[in-house]
Amino acid sequence: MPVPHLPPPLPVSTEVDETLAFLGMYHRETGLPGFAARRQEIEQCEHLSLTTPELTHGARMAWRNSTRCVGRLPWATLEVHDLRHLPQAPQVFEALCDHLRGALNGGRIRPLMSVFGPGIRIYNDQLIRYAGYRQPDGQVIGDPQNIALTEYVQQLGWAGGPGSAFDVLPLAIEAEGNVTLFELPSDAIHEVPITHPSCAALAGLGLRWHALPVISNMTLEIGGQRFEGAPFNGWYLQTEIAARNLADEARYNLLPAIAQALGLDTSRRRTLWLDRALVELNVAVLHSFDEAGIRLADHHSVTRQFRHFEEREARAGRAVKGNWSWLVPPLSPATTPVWHRRYDDTELKPKFTVQRPIWAAPPARCPFQTST
Repeated sequence: MPVPHLPPPLPVSTEVDETLAFLGMYHRETGLPGFAARRQEIEQCEHLSLTTPELTHGARMAWRNSTRCVGRLPWATLEVHDLRHLPQAPQVFEALCDHLRGALNGGRIRPLMSVFGPGIRIYNDQLIRYAGYRQPDGQVIGDPQNIALTEYVQQLGWAGGPGSAFDVLPLAIEAEGNVTLFELPSDAIHEVPITHPSCAALAGLGLRWHALPVISNMTLEIGGQRFEGAPFNGWYLQTEIAARNLADEARYNLLPAIAQALGLDTSRRRTLWLDRALVELNVAVLHSFDEAGIRLADHHSVTRQFRHFEEREARAGRAVKGNWSWLVPPLSPATTPVWHRRYDDTELKPKFTVQRPIWAAPPARCPFQTST
């Protein structure tokens, strides 16, 4: 229930005002008492140290406000691990491994965020990423999107993996002013082999993808506080893997190989072989994750859930902000309920902001560590 004695939201002009504005929202939304005392504390010391409940609710609000996310319906279920007491890179790495194991939850993936304190940053954009090896002839083995990250960690001392299309990159963790590389242990990396329910030849391509998308290059902003180390995950939408990661020409560009495995006529685009290959690759990813018992959303269900999210937010008196180009799926968008809608893409706080990659800067001296 709302707290009746709370003042209206404060205008945000200084960091203290932003802190108080967030605390006002926190107490209004949770119905918890104590705002007056908290306000007095902040005004006297002009510094905010979020409590764990405040941090948790702020992180959930940031997910709720994320204009690019179509999967916001379960925002209130986000589990937040307050790890601001861990200052050292090995401690951070162990916590990240625990995050990967715990969030997977035996395939019943649960939304989870791990929040670290000042000075902690993870240079990888996701905790699990596949290397991209640039070849002398200009070809790329692996994921072309990750060439810069791959070359960066190689500068820092990584010798490289076996040279396959799916070599998992080490984590580059900044802590206490230094950068350290850590090789992820195999039990923290769960991958799903990609097969097709009726085309055996597709399995022969040797495709796979990791089960858990943990975003690690976004700064969490709550009440004037910034947390650069705040990796978080939901679960994959099948189009992220099948219609972008594996299909985009600038990524794995696998549609020609999929079409060949399916025996499609690729002599001209008018046969719609690209479209048919794209649909069947999506079928394969959904089938493979289901067979592996790994939670995975599809673009029809998640967009219907997004409309439910909009209805719930309207009942709570909140307008849903959204970036239409991100909310509409890259497969059969006109068949989904978000296709005909338009959204205001204004960013509200608390929020996430994408960090600028570190690649352009010269590498710091970096000890390389492998997991034990």
